[in-house]
Amino acid sequence: MSTEVVGPGPVEPLPEHAKLGPYRLVQELGEGGMGVVHLALDRNGRAVALKVLRPHVAHDPLARARLAREVETLSRITDPGVAPILDADIDGPRPYLVTRYVPGPSLDEVVRRDGPLPTIALRRLGQGLAESLRTIHAAGVIHRDLKPANVLLLDGEPVLIDFGIAHIADDIRLTSTGLVMGTPGYLSPELIEGGEVTTATDWWAWAATVAFGAAGRPPFGTGPMDVVLSRVSRGEADLTGVDPLLAPVLAAALTPRADLRPSVEEILGAMDGYAMGHPTTQILTEHPGRGATAVLPVGATLPEPWPLPPAAVVQQPEAPAYRHKSPSVPTASAVHSPYAEPPVPAPGGASDAEPPPSGEAPTTWHRGVEHPDPRIGRPNRSGVLVALGVLLVAGFAVLPVVAAVLTAAWMLLARTADRSMTSLVLRRHASGVRRSDVPMAVVSGPWHAVVAVVATALALVVPLLVGVSTAFCTALAVSAATGGAAEPAASLPLAVGSLLGLWVAWWGPGGASLRRGTRSMVRGMTVNAAVRQALVALTLVAAVALGIWCYAGGGEPSWWPQRTAPSFTTPAL
Repeated sequence: MSTEVVGPGPVEPLPEHAKLGPYRLVQELGEGGMGVVHLALDRNGRAVALKVLRPHVAHDPLARARLAREVETLSRITDPGVAPILDADIDGPRPYLVTRYVPGPSLDEVVRRDGPLPTIALRRLGQGLAESLRTIHAAGVIHRDLKPANVLLLDGEPVLIDFGIAHIADDIRLTSTGLVMGTPGYLSPELIEGGEVTTATDWWAWAATVAFGAAGRPPFGTGPMDVVLSRVSRGEADLTGVDPLLAPVLAAALTPRADLRPSVEEILGAMDGYAMGHPTTQILTEHPGRGATAVLPVGATLPEPWPLPPAAVVQQPEAPAYRHKSPSVPTASAVHSPYAEPPVPAPGGASDAEPPPSGEAPTTWHRGVEHPDPRIGRPNRSGVLVALGVLLVAGFAVLPVVAAVLTAAWMLLARTADRSMTSLVLRRHASGVRRSDVPMAVVSGPWHAVVAVVATALALVVPLLVGVSTAFCTALAVSAATGGAAEPAASLPLAVGSLLGLWVAWWGPGGASLRRGTRSMVRGMTVNAAVRQALVALTLVAAVALGIWCYAGGGEPSWWPQRTAPSFTTPAL
């Protein structure tokens, strides 16, 4: 992929809610020295995560090369535990890449809020990350920045993000000589020593990350950066509070010498055994050079500490997706948050600071939008929508006029709801929550309804053409098969035509607003599983009842409140 710079002219910052390519920016998710991550919507209203380079680095060839490398890295990986790349534009004036939006909190946020993970959640974390790492390494990629902030939890399953400093086995390093990139406390000893980047780097970070989730604090404590790096180099991991069944494999994996750590197969086997309740000491086998096992006592220190080279410098990578960052400062204190747990003193009293437990470089926490878009990252209620669609199709087959009126009313309400909600979200994003929000929504309601009427009228043109054409084609097919007259106003042609027409209205031009508004209304009506199940059951029963009524009437629909079908449905064929 080319990284040619598009001219040296100035690049203006993106205004709020601007469009970048085919994407509409909704809100900022995270920021770093090189880029900003936005929550955005694509053409179909689907939420995505969009990382765009900052204006002052947009024309920097190295910054573009690094972004291009991230694109190449993600394109190599196909794994449910990795947020995949969806799109990218590296050569434009505002280079960006687009990945799947993961609507889940990061591991460090979960631990800050709820404390150490329970056993079941910890097993899912360890196994999920291990399987993802195996896939990543098989693709020739080394993440290099695995840490709690870069692990999102979606329904309890870990999803790995931020490949901004990932290493590809066959490319050159973009970092300067003597500069080590990573996060204190999750940077492997060999990288601190300036050693070669290997898969062992990620497996060491895997152990540190799982240990954080198990103990609720960084395994190498917090404090000044050089203190944390010194503990890492000497192997002074504090695993107090970690499940005794899991601690042995973590202690072995956190050994400073890479050649003494467990193999990938041993780690995966240990996690399989842990999932079944077995201690991980039974999985670790004899390894050349380390004796029977590499299991260290909890909190043990390797007898021969590695010296910390004075030239080793840790640079905070650009902000991981979904975290709000400011430029890094050389210390390993954690991000402060209103949800932080009480501070835990560092082992040995190395620091008097009061950081939360992530062990990352200090940052200033920029609060995100207090009231994010309620349509994003929420259940689609697809089952309820399918049931309602079946009922509408059955309605068109039996009571077409009534069904048409209900369909038009539904489309108007859905688009009005979507416009009202979009207006409220944008207003709160710009000005925060105000007392005038509700009055403004009421006052602007008629205007949104008028716009929805116009939008619905325009959006119905194509579905009507498709639906009517399909009904006539179905009538002709039935006529050819039975030898009777073509009757497009019969129940079967109306059902088939309405099915295809509704499909085009939902997925065709102008359908994004209809989908968002409909799902918002359905979510509001179905507050829990019992209500959803009852609604689906009642809807399907009503559809079956309409079908029985149609069959009993000889397949002829009722045009109530009219007496007969419209004249255009009974041409001389």
